[in-house]
Amino acid sequence: MKDLFEKIYRDKGPLGKWASQAEGYFVFPKLEGQISNRMKFQGKEVITWSINDYLGLANHPEVRKVDAEAAAEYGSAYPMGARMMSGHTSLHEKLQDELAKFVSKEAAYLLNFGYQGMVSTVDALVSKDDIIVYDVDAHACIIDGVRLHMGKRFTYQHNDVESLEKNLERATKMAEQTGGGILVISEGVFGMRGEQGKLKEIVELKKKFNFRLFVDDAHGFGTLGATGAGTGEEQGVQDEIDVYFATFAKSMASTGAFIAADQEIIDYLKYNLRSQMFAKSLQMQLVIGALKRLEMLKTMPELKQNLWKIVDALQSGLRERGFDLGTTQSCVTPVYLKGSIPEAMALVKDLRENYGIFCSIVVYPVIPKGLILLRMIPTATHTLKDVEETLNAFSAIRDRLQNGTYKRLSAAVAAAMGE
Repeated sequence: MKDLFEKIYRDKGPLGKWASQAEGYFVFPKLEGQISNRMKFQGKEVITWSINDYLGLANHPEVRKVDAEAAAEYGSAYPMGARMMSGHTSLHEKLQDELAKFVSKEAAYLLNFGYQGMVSTVDALVSKDDIIVYDVDAHACIIDGVRLHMGKRFTYQHNDVESLEKNLERATKMAEQTGGGILVISEGVFGMRGEQGKLKEIVELKKKFNFRLFVDDAHGFGTLGATGAGTGEEQGVQDEIDVYFATFAKSMASTGAFIAADQEIIDYLKYNLRSQMFAKSLQMQLVIGALKRLEMLKTMPELKQNLWKIVDALQSGLRERGFDLGTTQSCVTPVYLKGSIPEAMALVKDLRENYGIFCSIVVYPVIPKGLILLRMIPTATHTLKDVEETLNAFSAIRDRLQNGTYKRLSAAVAAAMGE
């Protein structure tokens, strides 16, 4: 018999194997200072493009005041216990009601965390006889939820409606045999590429196939739609989304999430969501803080306007300089470059140390070999000066990538990695 830990000693995983070269700088970096457009990294000020504080609420004085008052009044423990037992309050209900109205659904239910909430919701919505059809580029929380499913599941090619239709045909035949139903899962905005899910086209397929649609709108909530109610509102199909999910960790700059649907569906879910039934309730300071953030989102359209001023300036500036942003249709701003992992590490170090630009780096195995993805998240706290400095820096590092500077600098890194 093998030692359980033998595989861990032998294989650290596709990302973990780079830990000795990357940890503390490229992964698990320590940003310091108040959440803002400019923070400190290893003692130096950097323009920060990796914080999901879309609307700039994390350090808004009104938000900080309400958060502090709630913490002073209730502490960080109240209410104690799971919602079903002793952790339910009228303010939890108030937040749910206001969220439901905002996203045009009959009812909503609070989740302690987006990731665990998504996993648990997928698990609760389907039985072993049901079939799940989901986008191949779905977020890890969706994939982990699907892994719990005891029945059949199919993936369709990313945002490919023809592929979805073919898989719905397969799923329909199987559901007729099992006596189950079909759940289609898409993201509202795909967080890595920035593309909106083709919700309008997916909804159109309801005329041909019998399925329910579950949408993860983490990056769309607060940033898209006339009122900020998300991708469904943006595409005019919010009514056709059967179960709507959003997190507080992006536009709301907090912790928690919610699902929204018809009243009967929410009633079922709140009695069957294991991650909520057997977990402590979302603490009061977060509930009160979320109420304030939602109020500001609804009554201060200038927050979203300021965000999109920066998004448009950054994305148009990058495109004018010939950068490849893929097909983003959201605030998420991916910049694709060609190069190896060692070159990517040299490039990012140059950006941070010499240009004061901090953004997230994504390489293989998350994206194909030979590609470098620099992912930027604009926020309402960024300035046009931040944008201009970043555009100039990106032009400089691209020149160095193309003339082989980073290849030469990374030779030692490549040798250490055995590449």
